[in-house]
Amino acid sequence: MGNFDSKVRVFTLNSNPELTEEIVSYLGLEMGDSSVKRFSDGEVHLNIEESVRGYDTYLVQSLGRNGNEYIMELLIMIDAMIRASAKTINVVLPYYGYARQDRKKGARQPITAKLIANLLEEAGATRVITVDLHAAQIEGFFNIPVDQLTGIPILADYIAEKALDDVVVVAPDNSSVLRARKLANRLNMPIAFIDRRSYEIHDPEKLSIIGNVEGKTAVIIDDMVDTAINVVLTADVLKAHGAKDIYACFTHAVLSDGAVNRITESIIKEVVVTNTIPLLEEMKTEKMTVLSIAPMLGEAIKRVQNQQSISRMLD
Repeated sequence: MGNFDSKVRVFTLNSNPELTEEIVSYLGLEMGDSSVKRFSDGEVHLNIEESVRGYDTYLVQSLGRNGNEYIMELLIMIDAMIRASAKTINVVLPYYGYARQDRKKGARQPITAKLIANLLEEAGATRVITVDLHAAQIEGFFNIPVDQLTGIPILADYIAEKALDDVVVVAPDNSSVLRARKLANRLNMPIAFIDRRSYEIHDPEKLSIIGNVEGKTAVIIDDMVDTAINVVLTADVLKAHGAKDIYACFTHAVLSDGAVNRITESIIKEVVVTNTIPLLEEMKTEKMTVLSIAPMLGEAIKRVQNQQSISRMLD
């Protein structure tokens, strides 16, 4: 562990305890002792069961699936840490909820991603560690350090190990091209993308592809899969343009509103995700492969503690 400080504690809240267990195992630490329960009326009842005075603390909480509950748990835990005299309070957000509301898309709309940043900062967080923000500008919503990791190296390694034949990396829309380029660079593969002039178009024949996919194995990449409507449509477009086999990779498995059924019934051969959001038992299908982000988060925590570069870890 090098110069890893002994006065470090990693705590879990209710969103993703399995991931936190993996992180503390990687770090060779014991899980921080705390309890997060509910009063009879649903209010959060939280208690830190050990001294954290003078400790660097890391609170692991994803804001996906019941995110409204989980943000409240997190804010209360930050307050408890301040009152318990923790030295630093580092918030580990594998999935940053509300990230799609990063700007006003119409009149009289909130910028909720900024509100979440304000709440965390005002509560007393001293640092945020997160993974694949939906919009890069969210880093600028904070006035405290933000370390943004990416699941692309983990996804790229998995795809490379499959040794697929004649691969093209595909962005499902214009906004995903940079992500596709990063994955393609790691795999040394070409890219293509779906030219989405309007999200109202759902006919594969009316959508065009920039790049060559005919006869190739297509790997779709995006930061998250939510309803899966877009990725299934993308797969249909690729098939209509002659793609052979189709895979899809995502960091965040939001998977709401019948997404698993859509994926199961689609022509997609395999969907690869990470465990930033835990998969419910009914979501685990033969088509779904889950990779762990825990070693990357554990390494980031270690580097923060040792005052080492995070960016070099991602190169």
